[in-house]
Amino acid sequence: MPFPKLAGSRATIPAFLAGVLGVLLVLYTWQLPPFTSSVRTTDNAYVRGLVTVVSPQVAGYIVEIPVQDYAEVKAGDLLVRIDDRIFSARLAQAQAMLDSSRAALSNLDIQRRTKEASISVARAQVEIAEAVLTKAQADMRRVAPLLAAGIQTGARGDEVRAAVQQATAGLEQARASEAVAEQMLAETVATRSTLEAAVRNAEASLRLAEIDLQNTRVVAAQDGRLGEVGARLGQYVSAGTQLTSIVPARTWVVANYKETQLAGMRVGLPVSIAVDALQGATLSGHIEQFSPATGSEFSVIRADNATGNFTKVAQRLPVRIAIDPGQPLAEQLTPGMSVIVSVDTEGAALNAAGGPSLPPSVMTAQESAGTPRRMHN
Repeated sequence: MPFPKLAGSRATIPAFLAGVLGVLLVLYTWQLPPFTSSVRTTDNAYVRGLVTVVSPQVAGYIVEIPVQDYAEVKAGDLLVRIDDRIFSARLAQAQAMLDSSRAALSNLDIQRRTKEASISVARAQVEIAEAVLTKAQADMRRVAPLLAAGIQTGARGDEVRAAVQQATAGLEQARASEAVAEQMLAETVATRSTLEAAVRNAEASLRLAEIDLQNTRVVAAQDGRLGEVGARLGQYVSAGTQLTSIVPARTWVVANYKETQLAGMRVGLPVSIAVDALQGATLSGHIEQFSPATGSEFSVIRADNATGNFTKVAQRLPVRIAIDPGQPLAEQLTPGMSVIVSVDTEGAALNAAGGPSLPPSVMTAQESAGTPRRMHN
């Protein structure tokens, strides 16, 4: 009878249709022909920002915290104040050391002038001794013929010779005194460099003390909003202790695209950004930069695919996306939010801001023969 055959064909048709729908669903899910699209979409994308950790440079007890969690601050606003009594005393001590070093340098100038005056006195004494010697030698020349003629007594000759010897010794003594005075001046001048170095050292110590005193006031380095304030009154903190964080208003998006999705992407290409936290509201942006390497290349422990069995895994390349200005919703973006990024590569030739920003080897592998570049885990 034909009825069983008809029943069998009717049962086969739904199964066949279900199989076709399943295949079409798989092809659509993986964007395979005939469902290929020029729109490259990824949900592996997040909002990024410059989150700055605030830490003190000096150690001490916290005595003031004028801010609260998530408060908006301006550059220079006080965040935390550390007890500054010790640092004020060190500043006064450094100032006293600087005053002492400057006084010693001024005293050295007085000593130098005194030594210069001593040299002038010693030179005058040399001139006096030379004059005395000259007179004694002249007396000796006048007396010598008289002694030879017997006109002058021997005692007179002894006196003249003694005067010459005494004048000679006096001249040597004056010259020695002059040399000593010059040496003392040289020593004084040489000491000046040491005292000048001491003054510079005291000035540097004073500057360091001033910096330490200023660092007892931990202030905001830039405008932004605070994270959670972890500082507590009376808490002892050391240099590097995390007190809070500052998040500036400027944000951007980093989308981690598979290497198989990069073909046709260029710097300047427009981007659509759907924000999960804003109920899927869409913002516009554009591709700003491509990472110079995939994320696996920046990992601390890099995979070695040259050993054992190998399974190819598509790698992801971070793409930095700038958010276009003038969008009110962009002010609600905060670092860490999840977004969905879509890029239409059909307009790459019209919207490119320049040449390809991917490395030439990547571009060649992607755009030649339609095969993706082989990248390992």
